[in-house]
Amino acid sequence: MGHRVFIAINLTEDIKKSLVSHETKWPALPIRWTKKENLHITLIFLGYTTDEELPEICRIVREAVSKNKFFDINLKKIIYGPPNKRPPRMVWAEGEESQELGKLQADLENSLSNSLNKTENKGRPYAPHITLGRIKTWDWKRIDLEEIPEVNEEINLIFEVSSVEIMESFLKRKGPDYVILESCPLKD
Repeated sequence: MGHRVFIAINLTEDIKKSLVSHETKWPALPIRWTKKENLHITLIFLGYTTDEELPEICRIVREAVSKNKFFDINLKKIIYGPPNKRPPRMVWAEGEESQELGKLQADLENSLSNSLNKTENKGRPYAPHITLGRIKTWDWKRIDLEEIPEVNEEINLIFEVSSVEIMESFLKRKGPDYVILESCPLKD
């Protein structure tokens, strides 16, 4: 079947701890929370790739990332996502848009698309977010409207991005496991 690959920004341990601490605020929410070690920002989901494609993907990502400088990401709120979708599919932490993040994501998407025709999001605007949990739709639909918890919390978590990781996802019954295939540093 191949490798299930995506390009991501991993979070610092203190940011992960802070995000996970919000889980207790909505005990009535029918949700499967993301494991702390799996919290990340997906830049591009490539899907299944072959053994032959993987070295070329790593080379392309390494080259594209090396042209970009370190930058900060500011996570600004926790909301239902995607916005205005009912029932919501997730609870996520939304990041403030930045030129540096937009440029990095576009560079990666363009490089991979031009070389391998490997991106699925071509032409869609990029919105940074971290999936904190996935809503259990069946259970959500059984909640009375008045009992649906409000999830709209302002946060201010800032961290520096110094690398981008090429990740492989292994789907398992209790949720996915992620493995870093290669870490690609940004310019200092």
